[in-house]
Amino acid sequence: MSVSFKDQVAIVTGAGGGLGRSHALMLASHGAAVVVNDFGGARDGSGGTTEASEAVVREITAAGGRAIANAGNVASEADMAEMVEQALSAFGRIDVLINNAGILRD
Repeated sequence: MSVSFKDQVAIVTGAGGGLGRSHALMLASHGAAVVVNDFGGARDGSGGTTEASEAVVREITAAGGRAIANAGNVASEADMAEMVEQALSAFGRIDVLINNAGILRD
């Protein structure tokens, strides 16, 4: 039995690297449109850039998938509301949420 996310829309937080990136790539490879969220900040939570999420979006689109980048901070309710609006505007719905974001503070 083949798994399909065709016509589904997924948001993956922390998807600029590690497990989040793997989740985003897997969902896209099975047909999902993906919102690739990654704050792109430093390990101490400072900063923020779309560089990491845009790199994953490029991987997905190069393989024929659909994806958009988002650099919202999951600790910000306003950023997450904006991300949901971005997803709805781009893809019209949300079916899957993988809340993977985190910062390792050694």
